[in-house]
Amino acid sequence: MNDLQQLRFRDPARAEALGEAIHEVCAAIGRDPITLMHVCGSHEQAIARFGLRTGLPKNLDVIMGPGCPVCITDLPEVDEGVALALQGVKVCTYGDMLRVPGTSLSLNDAMARGGNVAVVYSPSQAIEIARNTKEQVVFFATGFETTAVTTAAALLAGDVPENFSILSAHKYIPPAMEIVATMPGSRIEGFLAAGHAAAITGSGLFEPLARKHRMPIVVAGFEPLDILAAVLELLLLVRDGRHEVANLYPRCVSAQGNLPAQKILWQVFELEQGWWRGIADIPDGNLRLRDTYAHLDARKRFDIDIAKLWSHAPHELAAQCVCGDIMAGKCQPTDCGLYGTKCTPDAPVGACMVSSEGACRIWQQYGGRPDLSEVG
Repeated sequence: MNDLQQLRFRDPARAEALGEAIHEVCAAIGRDPITLMHVCGSHEQAIARFGLRTGLPKNLDVIMGPGCPVCITDLPEVDEGVALALQGVKVCTYGDMLRVPGTSLSLNDAMARGGNVAVVYSPSQAIEIARNTKEQVVFFATGFETTAVTTAAALLAGDVPENFSILSAHKYIPPAMEIVATMPGSRIEGFLAAGHAAAITGSGLFEPLARKHRMPIVVAGFEPLDILAAVLELLLLVRDGRHEVANLYPRCVSAQGNLPAQKILWQVFELEQGWWRGIADIPDGNLRLRDTYAHLDARKRFDIDIAKLWSHAPHELAAQCVCGDIMAGKCQPTDCGLYGTKCTPDAPVGACMVSSEGACRIWQQYGGRPDLSEVG
């Protein structure tokens, strides 16, 4: 059998066998519900797109946690980007960030008011824009540790123009997993960790978390069979009371991770406490530029006055948004009174409906957990 024949991640027969095993283990555990959390928008996309929840046992909940970096970018961080754009600074950022609401305005709103905002696909592209202009260019950097590595690498590549700086809203996911796991009323019995982040950090990073909170963690890939196999492994660990870390994405993840990438990341960034939108103040949850790179820190280069934005009225429906509770695993998108009516992908109220990795947006596109017994 050649490699291409072995790497079949959408094999219906294998999926059916995994599904049957999941049902057997859930029946053996017997609790209702058994709650597992993943912390990755790409996992939620795959689960919803391929309808994996429709085949899961009724007593198993696989919920999404704070796995969308756009969604957990805090309001004041968005405000900073908006304020810079309105001050005449050219703000470059990823496309998903444009419609994310700040306290009162989004970057799209800033553009409508004459602000200078450009969509880029990488920090290197933002640096290239700065090279070709005399105006100040700020890269509004969002994303978890995986994306932060690319930001760090772009800075270390050298030849960064003097008119370029970084507004870092990068986040670090492991501390957030710990906070969510210990929230009052949490029902989480195990985590599915994101394979692409673990490819950088290594699966061994999660071992102290698993031991401390007596909660198993399984690193998962993104194909349907990856996810089903990881869910099964996590359930087996829950059933047996083993608080261990299992790596079910060995083709990309090792225990130690990508050591050169880690070196790049920690050479440029360090951890600091920071608020994740709607969730909590996370110790060591944010990535800030080290003092060595203070000359590239937009917060040090500019006087960013976000107080001026507070004179604009906030969106009248914003207070009804429950994105924070959705990302903390306390509820699901359909529990929100705005979902699919006042809040849609074309007219989003909350950040979870904006990003392609947000739970609300994904459920609108693919559905959440449809009941097939009601079909036909």
